[in-house]
Amino acid sequence: MRFPNGTVALSGVDVNVRRGEFVTVVGPSGCGKSTLLRIASGLERASEGTVTVNTDRIGFVFQDATLLAWRDVQRNVELLAELAGERKNKRRAKADAAIELVGLSGFEKHLPKQLSGGMKMRTSLARSLTLDPELFLFDEPFGALDEITRERLNDELIRLFVKQGFAGMFITHSVSEAVYLSTKVVVMSGRPGRIVKTIDIPLPMPRDPDVRYTAEFAELVGEVSHALREGHA
Repeated sequence: MRFPNGTVALSGVDVNVRRGEFVTVVGPSGCGKSTLLRIASGLERASEGTVTVNTDRIGFVFQDATLLAWRDVQRNVELLAELAGERKNKRRAKADAAIELVGLSGFEKHLPKQLSGGMKMRTSLARSLTLDPELFLFDEPFGALDEITRERLNDELIRLFVKQGFAGMFITHSVSEAVYLSTKVVVMSGRPGRIVKTIDIPLPMPRDPDVRYTAEFAELVGEVSHALREGHA
């Protein structure tokens, strides 16, 4: 990916994400992680190479929850189905199911200003779930949250992944989050971003939260961290 100002953001990147895989991309700031995600979503066009996405059912969760301040949770979750032209009763049913899935039942009439950071991200997740995505893209959605909320939402996301079986691609700066969420971690170098190493995560799904305190988990975190240091050297 070369931008008009001449900056090369990505070079020689080759990655596959299949349904039933949760692939997390880690790398130093400015290495092109978010650009790679936008290319996968169709929001950016690669300047060279080929991008193949075998579905048009794509969910995208941004770093910010991007909720409409004047809409309550119910109407924020209904938004994408509404923009797609679905009938009111159908989008209401989809929103109800998604709200229940993310654990926000009872908060349907709350405005964004009445929600915690974690609840805002749950609302954002629910909104994308109404699309029934086969490919779910996440651009550091939990980066601004406190550690306890972040771990809780990691657990919720894994539960959704196991239940829905989508292909997931997740951007993060947190090595432990990458290992905990993933079936595979892709480590990128500094700019221009290239893939330094791909590491399979053999931990069973769904994940037991206590796996974070095991020797196997620590070893995988160490392997990813070592690859990151080598790629940034």
